[in-house]
Amino acid sequence: MKAILATLLAASCLAAAPAMAQHSGHDAHGQPAASAASDTTDGEIKKVDKPSGKLTIKHGELKNLGMGAMTMVFKVKDAALLDKVQAGDKVRFTVDKTMTVTAIEAAK
Repeated sequence: MKAILATLLAASCLAAAPAMAQHSGHDAHGQPAASAASDTTDGEIKKVDKPSGKLTIKHGELKNLGMGAMTMVFKVKDAALLDKVQAGDKVRFTVDKTMTVTAIEAAK
């Protein structure tokens, strides 16, 4: 009798596995993984260092990285971003977890 119950239990688990696989991650369906607004931070350009491909930015809280406001040096993903700004500019920018500026624009 135990062997029959074990066989039935195993068969029902195998039958349910494909349905469970189709619904994995279903709770997050239709919801954005992260808010783009929380990844963007206000700042002020303090220095543009084109030879090293870096920006010194006095910035507000970096919510996506859990960092408070401070002034720090960031590398840039694309050297063309350095041509978009100069010292004194107020900007909105995005930094990834490698501390690299991936996007920057003039603040409005």
